[in-house]
Amino acid sequence: MNGASRRAFLQQTMWATAAAYAAQQGRATIAAEPQPPAAPPSERLSVAVVGVNGRGQSHVGGFLKNSQTVVTHICDVDERKGQAVCDMIDEMQDGPRPIFVSDMRRLLDESGVDIVSIATPNHWHALGAIWAVQAGKDVYVEKPVSHNVVEGRRIVQAAEKYGRIVQTGTQSRSNSGMRDAMQFIHDGGIGDVKISRGLCYKRRPSIGPAGNYDVPEGVDYNLWLGPAPMAPVTRPRFHYDWHWQSPYGNGDLGNQGIHQMDLCRWALNEDRLCDRVFSYGGRLGYEDAGDTANTQIVVHDYGDRQLIFEVRGLETGDYRGTKVGIIVEGTQGYVIMTSYSAGIAFDLEGNEIKKFSGGSDESHYGNFVNAVRERDPSLLTAHIEQGHLSSALCHLGNISWELGKSIGVEEARALVSAIPGPEDMAATFERTMEHLAANELDLSKVQLTVGPQLALDVDREMFISNEAANAKL
Repeated sequence: MNGASRRAFLQQTMWATAAAYAAQQGRATIAAEPQPPAAPPSERLSVAVVGVNGRGQSHVGGFLKNSQTVVTHICDVDERKGQAVCDMIDEMQDGPRPIFVSDMRRLLDESGVDIVSIATPNHWHALGAIWAVQAGKDVYVEKPVSHNVVEGRRIVQAAEKYGRIVQTGTQSRSNSGMRDAMQFIHDGGIGDVKISRGLCYKRRPSIGPAGNYDVPEGVDYNLWLGPAPMAPVTRPRFHYDWHWQSPYGNGDLGNQGIHQMDLCRWALNEDRLCDRVFSYGGRLGYEDAGDTANTQIVVHDYGDRQLIFEVRGLETGDYRGTKVGIIVEGTQGYVIMTSYSAGIAFDLEGNEIKKFSGGSDESHYGNFVNAVRERDPSLLTAHIEQGHLSSALCHLGNISWELGKSIGVEEARALVSAIPGPEDMAATFERTMEHLAANELDLSKVQLTVGPQLALDVDREMFISNEAANAKL
């Protein structure tokens, strides 16, 4: 195999790896869009990718496909994984083999690094992004941009203070199909929007029993923990399953769900947090090392409109034709977006009005690189503040749930029905109970955690008169 053939083979391998990860996350893969003319090697932006065991490989692929960038550094706490990715990039791109580092602090002093792209576990996102902008780097940071509300706002403030370009990894915002759909909604295509509903219906099996487990060989666990509390590994599978443990992840609300949460808020055209939030659900169907909800309803109240989010981790059918998507309900029709870039608008009788499609992940990396080139954050389709707001909505829902009390279904039904909200709140509750029953859970024995409805001071991004809730911000 000659050099060109080997590069082509390795490129296909990298794209296949990224596509497999996208499929695991419920994302459709779309053909790449045309790229601008390649920049001379001396003018390409240098990129350091931090975290390459999962989504980070998609970051690598996105920047390798962009003719304006070159991947010069790989950072990962797992040296064997990091070095393997360096080897692959060395064969794929026209440039030197990337430098490997295990500690991202080493990247901050590298004057040759223009961009830091962060795909670590959630608990590292904010600290990594803030360190990078303080060091004069532009940043692409995965969703959710934060592990809690306050640190998300701190990234926004740091980006502004240091004049850096910071893009959020909610790539739907760069897809032409999604942008067209949102413009249609905002222009009154379905009348006045009353409910924006996000769905994360995604089967998630047990992650195994809680216990004390060994750190995988080659992983620097101290660096992996970073700002999280020092604690032993309590899950059997080290990688990925951290999503379901609250010191590191935010459950599916902040994993897959953050994408659809962002789209729901965008559909409402709200650039702020909600007025009130409440949540109910539980980790149901099995007992394991996870402590986040696998069945959860969150209601964000925006006055005369609501954002309702549903998480289902057990076996389930679709709802109105989608499992991972959004349903935007208006006075004259509704829009169902079934992927990151495609969907259909209907009138109230269910007749098709308009279809939407188009875009790719490459659009999002390209948008970011263009904004970096132009030194203009207004060009970003997913500015860090948008990432902060949508991530914070996920955190707010989890806070209500974490402050809840465990009660039976009948008592939960009474509590939910007593909370002011959309007319179909009771219907959402009943659909959720039917879903649990379909998974052979005995509803007479099910315990649901029902959180309080929490009021917010949206300007200060704090709860009103609730010290326990504010302590979780």
